[in-house]
Amino acid sequence: MLKLEADGRYRLESELTFGTVTGLRRQGLLALAASAPSTGLVFDLAAVHQVDSAGLALLVDWLAVARARGLQLRFTGLSPEMRALARLSDVEGMLVPAG
Repeated sequence: MLKLEADGRYRLESELTFGTVTGLRRQGLLALAASAPSTGLVFDLAAVHQVDSAGLALLVDWLAVARARGLQLRFTGLSPEMRALARLSDVEGMLVPAG
């Protein structure tokens, strides 16, 4: 579940796996659609304890949709496992800002 927090960020409280990505994609697209162009959006992934390649693909998909809408989407709270999978898939630079 993607939950809007009081500070304006969205907190993902679900696994990011093949079994969850279809429903989560819809929720993420709704959050992106509700955001004004040229604004920043944060998806907090700290509560995500399981991720697979389908979940990683969903994050990349959300980034592509955000960019097409002129939104800046940032992910926070990536677990070491998620970072390792992103690195292995050569998309870490897309998910984690340099610096």
